[in-house]
Amino acid sequence: MTGQWRSQIKDAVSIRERPAEAEDRAIPGHWEGDLLLGRHWTQIATVVERSTRFTVLVALDGRDMATVTAGLSRTMSRLPEQVRKSLPWDGGMELADHTTLTSNTGLDVYFADPRSPWQRGTNENTNRLLR
Repeated sequence: MTGQWRSQIKDAVSIRERPAEAEDRAIPGHWEGDLLLGRHWTQIATVVERSTRFTVLVALDGRDMATVTAGLSRTMSRLPEQVRKSLPWDGGMELADHTTLTSNTGLDVYFADPRSPWQRGTNENTNRLLR
């Protein structure tokens, strides 16, 4: 993996390595996630399941790595294990501790290519609707 942004996230795995079953949306459990930033330093994590479009909103007190990892871990681990397979994210440092999220939830985290929002199109569309 090349590029300075990836060098900051240790052991980042490209979205291109995500299982092929996630592409056709036939099997639930493959998600897309991102931060949605509001006014006055407010933020939520949005996580959308690709097959059903089920959306999870995670209220966050901050956008730092520890807060985002803890919030996603707490919320996503409440879902049945069968629907916790993969989670693509953008290259933001808020998910640099992706290995802890994987350990806590079983979700394999993948990172989208820079400036490639179509790689997480379901989530991008959901965020647009929420705005």
